[in-house]
Amino acid sequence: MKIVYYVHLVSVILFLLHYLVKTGMLLANSPALEKYTRATRIVEMVISLAFLGTGGYMLIELPEINTLMIIKLGMVFASIPMAIVGFKKKKKLLAAISLLLIIGAYGMAEMGKAKREKGKDTASSNGVEVYKAKCSVCHGDDGKAMLMNSPDLSLSPMDFNQARVIIMEGKGTMPAFMDQMTHEQVDAVAKYVQTLKK
Repeated sequence: MKIVYYVHLVSVILFLLHYLVKTGMLLANSPALEKYTRATRIVEMVISLAFLGTGGYMLIELPEINTLMIIKLGMVFASIPMAIVGFKKKKKLLAAISLLLIIGAYGMAEMGKAKREKGKDTASSNGVEVYKAKCSVCHGDDGKAMLMNSPDLSLSPMDFNQARVIIMEGKGTMPAFMDQMTHEQVDAVAKYVQTLKK
């Protein structure tokens, strides 16, 4: 999951830079725009596929889709047809709005990341509280919900160390939480998971 995240981040940054250059050329009525567009067509397709493919994969891996994510996705998907029409028909306003939507979506992603990091720093190390905040969405309060293909934790043969590794690294549809929890929180949740067993 971490490699996918970094590929996504790099492709988003390259995508933004590429469209910043193209939009700048369009707004400046640069005759070099056509040549630049032809020269970068394949690169643009590869970057776009990497951006959308990794984004789609990470979206599938999320335990829940919050309002911020829905707004961000709406901005990205609204920007695509605007960019296509804007550059094909030389509509400067559409191209500029498209770029602003992509930049806004990236900014929202960074805001969400900053919020998660802040939550990670201030979150309680109490296993029950952290479990309810991070894990109960799929596993349920009692560990038996089995949503998103999650196992019934009350029947799990995992010991403390195995639970700890899975919490940190993820498994199957479960994302890795190493970037969202402190080591103390991971230990506390792994201990709490042991108490859910029958």
